[in-house]
Amino acid sequence: MAERVPNERLAGLYRETGWTLRQFAQAVNRLGTEQGTPLKYREPSPHSWLKGHFPREAVRPLVVEALARRLGRPVTHADAGFPRPADDCTADRGTTQELADLRSEDGHPARRGVLAASLYSATLAVPAFAGRAGAAEPAHPPRHAGRIGPGEVATVRTMTDRIADILDELGGGHARPMAAAFLVNTVTPYLRATATEAVRKDMLSAASDLTYLTGWMAMYERRHGLGQRYYLKALELARAADDHLTYCRTLRGMSLQASHLGHGKRARDLADSAAEAAPQAGPRLVAFLRGQQAHAAAMVGDGRGARDRLREAEAALSRADARRDAVGGYDRAAYEFHVAHVRAESGDLAGSVAALQASLRAQPAQQRQGRLHANAVLAERQFALGHLDAGCATWSAFLDDYLLLSTARGDEHFASLRRQLRVHSRVRAVRQLAERARTVAALKGPTVR
Repeated sequence: MAERVPNERLAGLYRETGWTLRQFAQAVNRLGTEQGTPLKYREPSPHSWLKGHFPREAVRPLVVEALARRLGRPVTHADAGFPRPADDCTADRGTTQELADLRSEDGHPARRGVLAASLYSATLAVPAFAGRAGAAEPAHPPRHAGRIGPGEVATVRTMTDRIADILDELGGGHARPMAAAFLVNTVTPYLRATATEAVRKDMLSAASDLTYLTGWMAMYERRHGLGQRYYLKALELARAADDHLTYCRTLRGMSLQASHLGHGKRARDLADSAAEAAPQAGPRLVAFLRGQQAHAAAMVGDGRGARDRLREAEAALSRADARRDAVGGYDRAAYEFHVAHVRAESGDLAGSVAALQASLRAQPAQQRQGRLHANAVLAERQFALGHLDAGCATWSAFLDDYLLLSTARGDEHFASLRRQLRVHSRVRAVRQLAERARTVAALKGPTVR
């Protein structure tokens, strides 16, 4: 048997990280937990990798991403001395085919390769808006792709609006499969069809908006790698359409995703990039961007910058017209939610609770999905302050919406609720809430137990 050759490339990266073998294993384990596949590696595993044994194929992307996050730059399989992934294709497949591929992965989570596809990259380069995204136009469109006009563009816009409504009313568990199926079955053929230049750009823009929304839902359903890939496709489509608004809106969504995963610097870079990419900005767009910049600044300890961005967001919002749906629905409720984030990052939990309460008061009644998330965050912070009765009342309001929604984010909050109930089980209000939580768990089924 041939002698195993040490992996010098991996060893070089490992030395650069300054990790111990235990820290290396723990970093890979954390990534497994992040994407819903817990791992239990210990020191012998990375030691064997350095000696030339390859990790399991499904784990190699996690090793590469762990190194990239530690070093603050992209790392490839080749950089780490690993073989190229079997499903890696260097040929440009075109954005339309890639959208179809994403739908396939979205609908079949058991497929080989989806583990890597679901992995969020914290060092992925984001393309600049300048220039054309040639990949958005298929190199070899089908001969019988048909012809589209303004009516088909209106169809995509209308479906995007309807899916957004379903998201608010029923949750991403119902809305995202519809969006993914519509993208591949209807929008992809439209992108391949013949059209005038004006209609083609309008269709690219409409497709970008729907792809952004699908990425947003994947993010909130805890499919972070998939959401990131949808976001990147949305950026490509927006560039091809010369659609600055959807481009910067998508970057802002990517910043929100990074902040949710705890990558403060990444969140700030993306939020600032969104602001830089923005077209001639109206007041609501300014508020939409500044609010996220404030949250990201607070995450990296820039309290003064966060407060400055909040003041700019509030001033811009005061000048905005009544069309709150014009830019991502940014309104007073969203602004107060950003205030709550900034205050929490600075350690002001009481101020954060007050801002969350203001956000909930300002929230439109039909936005059940947003209210669910806001109530969960509020209840957690009320419990952290020791306000157990108030927290139980807020958790109860959360359960009202949770019963009616299909949402992985809601499942995550529900698990947090049950952990908090176990800690405070001697309090009467907590015991009463625990009884209701058991009833809700039985109604929701085994996935939340």
